[in-house]
Amino acid sequence: MKAVCPGSFDPITLGHLDIVTRAAAQFSEVTILVTANPNKNSGLFTVAERMDLIRESTAHLDNVKVDTWASLLVDYTTEHGIGALVKGLRSSLDYEYELPMAQMNRRLTGVDTFFLLTDEKYGYVSSTLCKEVARFGGDVSGLLPEVVAKAVTEKYSNQH
Repeated sequence: MKAVCPGSFDPITLGHLDIVTRAAAQFSEVTILVTANPNKNSGLFTVAERMDLIRESTAHLDNVKVDTWASLLVDYTTEHGIGALVKGLRSSLDYEYELPMAQMNRRLTGVDTFFLLTDEKYGYVSSTLCKEVARFGGDVSGLLPEVVAKAVTEKYSNQH
């Protein structure tokens, strides 16, 4: 069965990468789907930059690909023959946020959502928090893939 891991991934973190790696071991193909989140600002990286960083970060995973979509997620799953959504959960707050969306997606097309618990060492890691730390010159190594940490640091150093 093919699966999709949707998100804004601005930027992809080691927590995201952990979920994708574990999903890749369970599904025949995993698509990391870079989506635009209407509740977030335009982002640190463009969609194209995010996709490039994700490709570099997942190059070692043969059954993982990267794509983008700007409409209903379930339309993507239907169009591409994908039977599962994979979402990582850091805490009960993530579950509360994700549950109604999972139920709506199932209602719309029957696609199931698989929740994977984040490895405890990444339980506090979020793209937003990593960007905030980097913006003020903090060290984000060990939170982001190496290529991503470098890109984030460069992006903020160019803004000063």
